[in-house]
Amino acid sequence: MDIVVNEELKAYIDPLTPDEYEALERSLLAEGCRDALVLWGDVLVDGHNRYGICRKHGLPFQTVQNTRFQSIEDVHLWMIDQHLGRRSVSDFQRGVLALRKREIVASRRERAKAAPAEDAGAAPPEAAAPLPKNESLDSREALARAARLKSSQVVMIEKIQQSAAPEVVAAVKSGEITLSAAAAVASLPVEEQTAAAAAGKDELKQAAKRVREGKRKPARESSEEAGSAESAVPPGEDEVAALRKRVRELEAENAALRKQVLTLLGKPGQSAAPASAPGEDADAPF
Repeated sequence: MDIVVNEELKAYIDPLTPDEYEALERSLLAEGCRDALVLWGDVLVDGHNRYGICRKHGLPFQTVQNTRFQSIEDVHLWMIDQHLGRRSVSDFQRGVLALRKREIVASRRERAKAAPAEDAGAAPPEAAAPLPKNESLDSREALARAARLKSSQVVMIEKIQQSAAPEVVAAVKSGEITLSAAAAVASLPVEEQTAAAAAGKDELKQAAKRVREGKRKPARESSEEAGSAESAVPPGEDEVAALRKRVRELEAENAALRKQVLTLLGKPGQSAAPASAPGEDADAPF
């Protein structure tokens, strides 16, 4: 059988790094190709690197047909699930694959809703195979579970996918910068992202630091403004009522003290003179 290499399928998953490719080549030369290549008809689905290396060195290999594929979407979903389960796939790659899976699953759901009710009992000519794990991925929590990531990581990967310049994406794929740094840089204009990437990974890290510091400064200023505004707000009705009550209590205490003073002086019924203010003559007569 002539095996057909579909370039779209070959590029659907990120290629191996040069080091990973060399390690795979050494393994195949030492141990042979132990895992069968997966085919859909005559189209190669899984094993593009092994196929290329085996042809290069004339190594024998086995093939196996996956008879459950009924559409290219089935192939994509299977490829995604295979790579999501591999430990060698980076966090960023797993997040991207989970986002691709969400798009496929959502597209299938929309097509199913749009199908005419009268045709519900008849299977379409290219009905999707009932592949496992095609659960809803609408929430970030579901995406995080599918990709074995944290929800915060999924948020960062979405931002990178949507806003990052290709050079920044390449940097996070290669491990030059972290997910959080790439997501921070992705908030800059594309021209600034490209310039930072051209200057190297250290400049990318510095750019991410500047973005984070710029976000923290307005947050501190807002907090200070909120504190000032609170201090400037006049007391509410409950506070005013409490203050009036305290004034009445103090007035009653003062009246009681005046009575006690008059009693001690032997002048019942007379009002006591006001107490001397600080700095007045303490010996002044009543």
